[in-house]
Amino acid sequence: MDEKTEELRDIFMDVAEDGSVTESQEASRGSLTDTDEASVAERLGAVVSRMRERYAFETDLDDETLVTVVRRFYEGSDDAAIADELGVDESAVIEARLDLHLVREEDTEAPFDLAAFRRRVADADPTIAELAERFDVDESWAAHYRRVVGAQDAARRVSHRFQSEFEDVLTDAGLSTQHAASVREDGLDEATEDIDSLDSDADVSM
Repeated sequence: MDEKTEELRDIFMDVAEDGSVTESQEASRGSLTDTDEASVAERLGAVVSRMRERYAFETDLDDETLVTVVRRFYEGSDDAAIADELGVDESAVIEARLDLHLVREEDTEAPFDLAAFRRRVADADPTIAELAERFDVDESWAAHYRRVVGAQDAARRVSHRFQSEFEDVLTDAGLSTQHAASVREDGLDEATEDIDSLDSDADVSM
């Protein structure tokens, strides 16, 4: 190897070790063009619209705002941060999330056996007051946990199709869905365990 070749090799190695990228390469990482943003918003909006047609949404937020809820949820923002961005109460964000089948891990951290709560809801269709008394919680919390198990059950009945569609849109756009996908798997495991408990109880009673 002659001196000129060695010099060129050293230059190449220096550049490779520095991990240098062009401005266009750097700009493309983790960012979307206006066209991409519009496409993502449109596709997420279409999923939200189909969910609204299928389910009786309790949220007062419009579809455009719900798209923002979806985006921020998958980015890992907490409910307080999303509420602050949207200029709404945190409770409105939680209500919107559950309409969209987006359940957080902390949603299921109940001070009682959530499987027993789910069984009670399924077996007796009790009022919020009855649930609050039976599980020794305020009625507001009883209503919340009923919404949580309802969202989990609705998502399970369609094999988490809508969450998967949200994730597909964001993945196609090069955006991470790892945070919420792991939350969804945790929620699916918990809901499955609850359903297994229901089946076991049914076998025993028979």
